[in-house]
Amino acid sequence: MAKNYRIFVSHSWKYSYELERLRNLLNARGYFNVEFEEASRDKPINSTDAYYIKRRLTENISNSNIVLGLAGIYASYSDWMEWELDKAIELDVPIVGVIPFGQGRISRVVSSRSITDIRWNTESIVKAIRSYAK
Repeated sequence: MAKNYRIFVSHSWKYSYELERLRNLLNARGYFNVEFEEASRDKPINSTDAYYIKRRLTENISNSNIVLGLAGIYASYSDWMEWELDKAIELDVPIVGVIPFGQGRISRVVSSRSITDIRWNTESIVKAIRSYAK
């Protein structure tokens, strides 16, 4: 039986289409089972209380086998992404940076915290997940 990977994708809400593209890419990959743990537009954390949001995100990250950090340059301007990645390090959850399709530059917020940074390619992403997930 194939392993089921629980993945938390650290992403910027302003660029949530990248999250959807990554989810679709991984869901379409045969013989690869994933569950997504992050908050998203279809599964938001309905609160404005930062303490509550951080508590919920901590649970989601803790439940994950790996964190994928979308490494677009916009990540450099997201306090939440920086917090999520730092929390993953604190919880000893491995981080892999995923460089969005067509991007040349990547965010230091992601690259300075990730084990490796990979290009937007289904097989590269799946290989990294299988290699680094706990």
